[in-house]
Amino acid sequence: MTLKLRSFGTSDRGLIRSGNQDALYAGTWLVAVADGMGGMAAGDLASSIAINSVAPLDAETPEDALVAALQSGIQLTTDRIRQAVSEDPERQGMGTTLTALLFARTGSCLALAHVGDSRAYLFRDGVLKQITRDDTFVQMLVDQGVITPDQASSHPRRAVVTQALQGDEVSPTYATMVPWAGDRWLLCSDGLSNVVRPDTLAEVLAAYPERAECGRKLIDLALHAGGPDNVTVIVADVVEE
Repeated sequence: MTLKLRSFGTSDRGLIRSGNQDALYAGTWLVAVADGMGGMAAGDLASSIAINSVAPLDAETPEDALVAALQSGIQLTTDRIRQAVSEDPERQGMGTTLTALLFARTGSCLALAHVGDSRAYLFRDGVLKQITRDDTFVQMLVDQGVITPDQASSHPRRAVVTQALQGDEVSPTYATMVPWAGDRWLLCSDGLSNVVRPDTLAEVLAAYPERAECGRKLIDLALHAGGPDNVTVIVADVVEE
């Protein structure tokens, strides 16, 4: 049987922010989360540019073309953000994270692209694993052994990203993986991962098999934790059809 990707996405502005700078795409072949930065209007624009640039990738793609397709989407995002800044200098400094997953038409492979501090987690056989690495100042300190992961979660500079899509050339992370039937992917903005512990994420992913219910429960947990930021969640299951 062929493996397929089935997804649900939802977003909430949270309890503190006046608007929502996150954007998402949850399709048949593609799922993506973008978290805008650089001021209210500019952050909205940057994240929407990213999602609109990668959305056309939601199509049947050969396994050997997955990474190239994601590379083209990120390059298009970079070009469009650069153009938007040139049209209005007040947009200088705007940018967005992007974490995207593209499923091959055969179901035999998937590719991941990542820039910034949004995250992709894989829940497989009851174990949750963070697949992406945060492009942040505190992650750099963790990698250098200066602080522990627990200290990073409460560090005053944990929101400082070291890389985002801002119109300049970047070095995204790309990876390919073999999907398994029963895999559950969680893509989210840091509005979820900064306030809900990984063990709690795993509990919810296991306890709520229905994707929409699972996604809404994760949003609720972020809001109950204070909802200090916009929070965006995509739950995507690898199923046999």
